Amino acid sequence: KKKSYEKEPLKDSDNIVEDNFDGSELRKEDLFSKGQSKRIWAELYKVLDCSDVILQIVDARNVPGTRSAHIENHIRKNASHKHMVIVINKCDLVPDWVTRKWVKILSASYPTLAFHASMTNSFGKGALISLLRQFSKLHSDKRQISVGVIGYPNTGKSSVINALVGKKCCKAAPIPGETKVWQYIALMKRIFLIDCPGVVYDVGDDEVETVLKGVVRSERLENPTDFIASILGRVKKEHLQRHYGLSDWSDDVDFLTQLASQMGRLLKGGEPDVNSIAKIMINDWQRGKLPYFVPPPKADSGDDAEEGAADEKDDAVALKDDDEEEMDEDDDKESGGDAEDEEGEVFYEEDEDEEDELVDAKEEDGDVSEEAKEKIKPATVLEKKFKAKKTSWGSI
Repeated sequence: KKKSYEKEPLKDSDNIVEDNFDGSELRKEDLFSKGQSKRIWAELYKVLDCSDVILQIVDARNVPGTRSAHIENHIRKNASHKHMVIVINKCDLVPDWVTRKWVKILSASYPTLAFHASMTNSFGKGALISLLRQFSKLHSDKRQISVGVIGYPNTGKSSVINALVGKKCCKAAPIPGETKVWQYIALMKRIFLIDCPGVVYDVGDDEVETVLKGVVRSERLENPTDFIASILGRVKKEHLQRHYGLSDWSDDVDFLTQLASQMGRLLKGGEPDVNSIAKIMINDWQRGKLPYFVPPPKADSGDDAEEGAADEKDDAVALKDDDEEEMDEDDDKESGGDAEDEEGEVFYEEDEDEEDELVDAKEEDGDVSEEAKEKIKPATVLEKKFKAKKTSWGSI
């Protein structure tokens, strides 16, 4: 009987078959498919059905990667009566010429606005509110209109709503997946906003591209060091040197080792904790601390190419002027009051001839001696300086 069990163990009902499957593959697959669940897409379709106007929020650092062509095609085919507006958020993280170029390209398909979501110093808020008011006038037959805010995870949908309303009405965080369900927010008497969870349409992105788009949280990655080589390849070396304070490195492992030693992230035995350092770098990437952007496509015509080159040149000149102004301000602060006196002497140099004529005229009349001439002249110059400053302060 024992031999028969050994030959055919599956016939024994009491035999326990061990399975080495631990579910890690399923967890990994589920981790990199965030924003693709049926529940999230059901939330999206509810928002699309209830909305009269749809704001698609894209990230200025990766406009083509965070723009959903699938949703645009769905609206164009099944809900062509709804208005679509593209909002390029986080435009403060890229150069101005990049934002202008993307606005020009996307405006050929849909109305496009540049936006910087901030509670204190937002950009594009007035233009977007004015556009929503125009849409509300088009739907004058309705008591109010609903504006759905959709887009990729971590593109700033909730932050855009908070900036428009002017207060924190939606829970926002610089991590993906913070918004779980849709919610209504009253912007005005006739305009309501609908916040939607971030949705991802599967376009065949690999794990690296999914993480760098900000879909996955860094603390949930089992091997975060696998994505550091891609970050080092995309960010310029001078930006990494300035941000982390490292001079040189050979590869991603050497970079993580040096940074761990510098930040004091060590394990038992003095070994560098490269996993925690890798998570910090991924967080810095997702939060925009490491400068990077996907450049707009090159123009076909010569005029557009010249315009793009001129924009880049203008930005470079503006940065140079800002640096020179900061250096001048630093020099003024270091020199203190001496700089003001030197400026005053240069500024009033033209008036010295008039003072000489005045003193010479008084000397001819016998009113002024030779010794008093040197005393009167500085006093007169200082008096004019004081009057000029008093006049300028009064005008201010």
